[in-house]
Amino acid sequence: MQAYPAPAQRLVEEMREAARADRARAIAFQGAPGAYSHQAVLRVAPQGLPLPCFSFEDAIQAVIDGEVAEAVIPVENSLHGRVADVHFLLPESGLAIVGETHVKVEHCLLGISGATASGLSEVISHPQALGQCRRRLRALGLRPVAYADTAAAAAEIMARRDPALGAIASALAAELYGCDILMTNLEDAEHNRTRFLVLARSPRQERPDGRAKTTLAFEVKNIPAALFKALGGFATNGVNLTRLESHLSGGSFTAAQFLIDIEGTPDEPGVARALEELAFHSKWVRLLGTYRAEPPEEDHGRAAPSA
Repeated sequence: MQAYPAPAQRLVEEMREAARADRARAIAFQGAPGAYSHQAVLRVAPQGLPLPCFSFEDAIQAVIDGEVAEAVIPVENSLHGRVADVHFLLPESGLAIVGETHVKVEHCLLGISGATASGLSEVISHPQALGQCRRRLRALGLRPVAYADTAAAAAEIMARRDPALGAIASALAAELYGCDILMTNLEDAEHNRTRFLVLARSPRQERPDGRAKTTLAFEVKNIPAALFKALGGFATNGVNLTRLESHLSGGSFTAAQFLIDIEGTPDEPGVARALEELAFHSKWVRLLGTYRAEPPEEDHGRAAPSA
């Protein structure tokens, strides 16, 4: 799939025109209108102008090129783990993380008008959504088929008009494309939430209100106990790590890079000392942003569509 289905393309063009007319309010997201990333944009900036982009790279590039003020990108899900590719796109982008938000993911089983859940044979959606509903899909006897994103899947079934083909997407996507909602709360667990980061060209100058969080990337030296030593300063200085993930880089099985989230800001004495120790035991350290930490348990219900 290299383009949006026709029902989505019409909305995409309308939203692109609005974003071009007011770039200061434009916010990029990956996916078709109605995607969960679309909902995240509406949470971050209810008066913003969401700009759909086909890929994460496209959304990030739109910020770099000045087409939009910010981008909202998913990074991890409470059921299915980290979002693929984002772990290396963030450090490479050169953008600053200026905020975060969480969206409660409530998947719906969608069909065309007149379709029934018992009449479906296969269902299309983003691999993340399929993974979050895998037990329910197995119980229903539905064959999962990977698709570019959830909302585009909703648009696709409306374009194909096949009563045996369903989609997993949001109620917002069903509303935008005219799908029938055959089942609600299809996800395997109620606590299904996705965390999103807000990216901008420059950090915000003001200190975050309330509890602050800092995200950084680093690569450890290829010596014994390098990671233990690099992270030791956070423990000795009482700095809490809320996230740690690793990935290999440079075509080597020995060069490990890490992304971490910590509580606090770099100008706090304890954090500053911990960062000094991290730098001493690492090849390089890159601060990606400091921002207000948003509790994931806050109510993140469906926002009204803006397109």
